[in-house]
Amino acid sequence: MASKTGFDNERYIAEQTSCILERVDRFDNKLYLEFGGKLLYDYHAARVLPGYDPNVKMRLMAELKDKADIILCIYAGDIERKKIRADFGITYDSDALKIIDELKNWGIRVLGIVITRFDNQPSAIMFKNKLERRGIHVYTHRYTRGYPTDVDQIVSDEGYGANEYVVTDKPLVIVTGPGPGSGKLATCLSQLYHDHKRGVNSGYAKFETFPIWSLPLKHPVNVAYEAATADIGDFNLIDPFHIEAYNEKSVNYNRDVEVFPVVKRILEKITGKEAFYHSPTDMGVNRAGFAIVDDAVVREAARQEVIRRYFRYQCEYMLGCTDKATVQRVELFIRDFGLKPEDRSVVDPARAAASKAVHDPNKGNEGIYCGASIELKDGTVVTGCNSPFMHAASSLILKAIKHLAEIPAKIDLLPPMVTESVRNFKLEILKEKSVSLDLEEALVALSISATNNPAAKLAMEKIKDLRGCEVHITHIPTPGDEAGMRKLGLNVTSDPHFATSDLFIS
Repeated sequence: MASKTGFDNERYIAEQTSCILERVDRFDNKLYLEFGGKLLYDYHAARVLPGYDPNVKMRLMAELKDKADIILCIYAGDIERKKIRADFGITYDSDALKIIDELKNWGIRVLGIVITRFDNQPSAIMFKNKLERRGIHVYTHRYTRGYPTDVDQIVSDEGYGANEYVVTDKPLVIVTGPGPGSGKLATCLSQLYHDHKRGVNSGYAKFETFPIWSLPLKHPVNVAYEAATADIGDFNLIDPFHIEAYNEKSVNYNRDVEVFPVVKRILEKITGKEAFYHSPTDMGVNRAGFAIVDDAVVREAARQEVIRRYFRYQCEYMLGCTDKATVQRVELFIRDFGLKPEDRSVVDPARAAASKAVHDPNKGNEGIYCGASIELKDGTVVTGCNSPFMHAASSLILKAIKHLAEIPAKIDLLPPMVTESVRNFKLEILKEKSVSLDLEEALVALSISATNNPAAKLAMEKIKDLRGCEVHITHIPTPGDEAGMRKLGLNVTSDPHFATSDLFIS
């Protein structure tokens, strides 16, 4: 595993902060800053820009908190259909609550939540009630009539004027949300409309990370962003408005380019004067490219991310969560770079380990063998496989921490009295068909064993050293395996195969 650094967080914070404050000054000391991408735990950025702190945006915000208010947006439709944030396995509405809590822990208060495109959806109403009963201000914005073509209708008391106004008093207002399509742009423009009606000459800008406008169009970092958004059809392109205005090439993406003429007309209608921006690149505050300190390192990291996305979409296709076109889109990126899935270093060892696996006859999965591998930070590859008592992921993690703790293979981390107790509990009390431990169960058993087993205690102390390691499994993880690996902070891919022939997996 490469542990080289390709990104300088301190340079990034300095560059981005300076750019934001300069933009605040340009707009009469009142700026609405739309946060594109993830505000917290940006693991995609951390994977493609080695050295990037997943919470560097929060560090930046903490420096600006005395000058900034925060508004959180969430699309009512995402609440209703229980859209999932994949890296946490939680719904967008739960992620919104998590963001509020995390901001509070950083000493940053959220002014309120805006539920966008609200149409009395039952789940959105329940979400609103729950927040308000906890003392959090909630505002609702309905679909804006006339959007996107009828600018006169949009910029009127029946358009943005019909939206509830969020009163702010800081020069910088950060507008964020749990994911794309949260309604952040519409909320910013609505606030601008209300401000200008009140004589406040506020402005708008967008905090961006990807695509990185100062890198080439086909730079692996920018292609990795396309792969990450393949399911929603985003693609990068040279900003045509920027070329026309400045005769300079810059990279942007289709949705910002498509919406720019509309946004420009709306801004001009609100302010009554020519828009400050001549291109979507102008609207962005994006200095990430200037904090890259080793281009070769980030190129290789981004290529690996493309492979990860390939595996992810293959599995999502098997699960019915995405379509074949999404998979084919990422396959094209792999071919463009001359890559193959096996270029991910943990893939072949995991598949080799599967040949040593023992299936569990009680689960009806005869002939299904599962292997897993992990690359530790010193480059060592450890493998594991399934057995009648243990999932492949459980075997893998126990073997990995034994290796890190330099515990001989013949010493058991889970002694017979613990395994027998678990066996009786699962078979006799829970009436389950199999005693095979998933990763969450194995970690609980390990913590119990550690109370009187010095080897287990020593091994458990090494779990933290697994964070950020690369893992591949030859099957789609069960819920318990997936949750366990997520909590350990592993970068996991899997082959698009099921671990059992059963249709229902608990």
